[in-house]
Amino acid sequence: MSGAVAVILALAVGTYAFRLVGPLLHGRVELPSRVQELLSAGAVVLLVALLATGALTEGGGFAGWARPAGVLAGGLLAWRRAPFAAAVLAAATTTALLRAAGVP
Repeated sequence: MSGAVAVILALAVGTYAFRLVGPLLHGRVELPSRVQELLSAGAVVLLVALLATGALTEGGGFAGWARPAGVLAGGLLAWRRAPFAAAVLAAATTTALLRAAGVP
């Protein structure tokens, strides 16, 4: 067995074990409320960082103004509890119209 296959198998087993620990320990381990709050805040920060990276960058540089404007339009509709399809369509339309108008 090559080293690459061994590393892939070790990572697969580790991933499966990590996912299995949650259901096995649920109800047995009590986290303090402050830790639960920090974990929730950490999840939000991670999602916002992923959103910002995807919305603002392309190929290691700035993606231009059309993409962030589209993401903002879709985000506003999602925040106003519009249907998901409407938010995605509004984001795509906003980006397409701005790019057609010459906005990078």
